[in-house]
Amino acid sequence: MSHVIEGPGGSVTVTDAALHQVVATAVGLVEGARPRRRKAVEIEVKDGRATVELELAAPMGAVLPELARDVQMHVTAALAGMCGVVVDAVDVTVAELDA
Repeated sequence: MSHVIEGPGGSVTVTDAALHQVVATAVGLVEGARPRRRKAVEIEVKDGRATVELELAAPMGAVLPELARDVQMHVTAALAGMCGVVVDAVDVTVAELDA
């Protein structure tokens, strides 16, 4: 779903693909974390508020709750900073472990 930001000088549209890139890049900033695949990321933006569901792969031996919290913080900061949305939730599922 695209996100449209209305302003006095017109509107700015952030496409679904761009939103996914923002999230994927934010996940990549957390050492060892990676989104499993594009379809493993669901983003809903409505009335300037976002919720994100994503599936991650994490390295074997990582402290999974800490890694997931780091991902949540990076995704929240990226979406808020780059897209101007309030992030209500980033739900993370660790679905795969890399050896």
